[in-house]
Amino acid sequence: MDELSPERFYDFSIATGATVSPDGERVAFLVSEFDAEEDDRHTSLFVAPTDGSAEPYRLTRASSASSPQWSPDGDRLAFVAARETDAGVAVENGAEVEEDEDEENGGPVGEGPKPQVWSFDMARGGDARQLTDRDYGVAEFDWAPDGDRLVIAARDPTEEDEEYLQQRKEDGPIEIDRLQHKGDGAGWMDEVSSYLFVVDADSRETVRLDNAYDDEEKGDRRGLQPAWSPDGDRIAFVAQHEEDPDDTHVRNVYTIRPDGTGYERLTDAGMRVQQPRWSPDGSRIAFGGGDPYNWYKPTEAFVLDVESGDLRSVSASLDRTIAFGGNPHWLDDDTLVGLFGDEGNTRMVRLDAEADDPERVFVAQGRSRSVSGLSVSEDGDTLAFRMADPTAGADIYAMGREGLDAEKGAEADEAGLARVSEVNADLVDDHHDCVRLSWENADGVTIHGLAYLPPEFDPEDPDPHPVVSSVHGGPMSYDSPAFGFDQLFWTSNDYIVLRTNYRGSTSYGQEFAERLRGTRGDKEVDDVVSGVEHLVEEGWADEDRLYLTGFSYGGVTTAATVTKSDVFAAAAAEHGIYDFYATFGTDDNHLWHEDEFGLPWENVETYREISSITDVGGVDTPLLVTAGENDWRCPPTQAEQLFVSVRKQGVDSRLVIYPDEHHNIGDPDRAIHRLEELESWFAEH
Repeated sequence: MDELSPERFYDFSIATGATVSPDGERVAFLVSEFDAEEDDRHTSLFVAPTDGSAEPYRLTRASSASSPQWSPDGDRLAFVAARETDAGVAVENGAEVEEDEDEENGGPVGEGPKPQVWSFDMARGGDARQLTDRDYGVAEFDWAPDGDRLVIAARDPTEEDEEYLQQRKEDGPIEIDRLQHKGDGAGWMDEVSSYLFVVDADSRETVRLDNAYDDEEKGDRRGLQPAWSPDGDRIAFVAQHEEDPDDTHVRNVYTIRPDGTGYERLTDAGMRVQQPRWSPDGSRIAFGGGDPYNWYKPTEAFVLDVESGDLRSVSASLDRTIAFGGNPHWLDDDTLVGLFGDEGNTRMVRLDAEADDPERVFVAQGRSRSVSGLSVSEDGDTLAFRMADPTAGADIYAMGREGLDAEKGAEADEAGLARVSEVNADLVDDHHDCVRLSWENADGVTIHGLAYLPPEFDPEDPDPHPVVSSVHGGPMSYDSPAFGFDQLFWTSNDYIVLRTNYRGSTSYGQEFAERLRGTRGDKEVDDVVSGVEHLVEEGWADEDRLYLTGFSYGGVTTAATVTKSDVFAAAAAEHGIYDFYATFGTDDNHLWHEDEFGLPWENVETYREISSITDVGGVDTPLLVTAGENDWRCPPTQAEQLFVSVRKQGVDSRLVIYPDEHHNIGDPDRAIHRLEELESWFAEH
């Protein structure tokens, strides 16, 4: 593989969002692509046969699409996009109205199109038709079983709200009464509530389900996640209606009839619930449920009997957490399948709806590939998902239900596995490899990680290489085999990339994850440092060219590491927190920090002890510090504080702030700049 330049990032694509048609014949999915001319990212909608017999067909290009969902009959494919208003007649509360030339897409003046639900007629063809017309856009939706209606979740400001929003648009004062006064990516919070609406897919006539809400309730930024029952009689959703939603992570499952009557709470277990899904016969609801504050505990799969109210975990004995976006799908009335984090991988687990008897399945996946974004057809016979293989790319695959029982080492045909997409064919190199490693840390604990190797590197006859130790965020997360541009970039430039699943990582069971709870800067530092020392001992790593970086909690760990160790020649702390006392109330994570460390004014010493800024006098490692200007998960003031403290001592340091960025780096030119900065920083040192 030739040396990869950062500019090749524009050639990198990301396939996600697989959604199987009801008959299992087709799969819709999303591909994010990067535009060099516009310096932007566009997410397009594609459709392909699930048997892989034809190339994917592009349905959208200009406007980014999200949340594809087939209609119950499979003839239409709906999605959310902020596109220009279609040529249809505008409808408001069922009555035709004249278009306002001063408004764009029914939204506030000058703000451009808002996300609406659109639908392609997959039988007749033609462009997408707009199904909703909400002034402030649509956040979520689900089809009714009859295919004639939708349930949507959308903001609906009162007149008083409108006045305040107009004041904000005119750069007036920001006035906030709510505890959660800011949110990363959302900005300064307001009082506008989100509601469920039932929409006629033909006329766009819209009815708000008022009976489900207290008029004074603040908006819940976590989403309502509506799901229509198979018989069409009820809509399930997730919300917090008993306490201030800003002061709790507890969420419950509720149901309501499509006419707004029959509002009922179905759970009261003090959990953080997510993604309710009805069983095919409508008698049960499955969802993911976790401890509302202690996220080190595994998120489990729960099944609720709607009539009796009986609630049981069907995955507790597995002692593994549901992966991000891996909440269970029904295969039939008695069986589910979900995605779980399992020892540094994401894999499928089959679940019994009536017992805690989880079974690891699709062992043909192996340990070198990781899955995500699972979708199941209506009859449960076809599954689609994204599968990442460090040597072959990350693409959409589909297989029949029988593939769940395919044995280890089974060929694709034996597993009924079809590759549907191939989005990065020109970047794939068969010699780029990823291997699993384990080592013992200073406490005698076995730690696991992944090493991405340069094309010509021979583990059996190694030549010492520079190493980038890249630390994952969370910390309640984990590294699994991936095909990412960062790994391609570093390995093509002759670096080994080490990804350590330090204590606190969540795919090794509750006990391993909770070892980090209530602590910061010791255990994970030991795990990261002992990882690169292991590579040195094995002859893989050049001890004079060890480099460290990490994003989010990886940035937290990076800063803590350089206060305690000189093993790295240079480091880059990216978008992290370094003074937990100072960040309380300035980020959007106060509930998490309160649960784990108490309140800062009551536990001053604890907050000082867990903050790397307290020990910054021990830093002599050259340190690059980066932040997003509008990052309210890890505010940029944290980066400034760390940079000034290190630079004040005469240590070589550099601060990079990305304007208008949140807790990410979204624009491709900035993603490229980030890699260039890291490369030059490490090369310089």
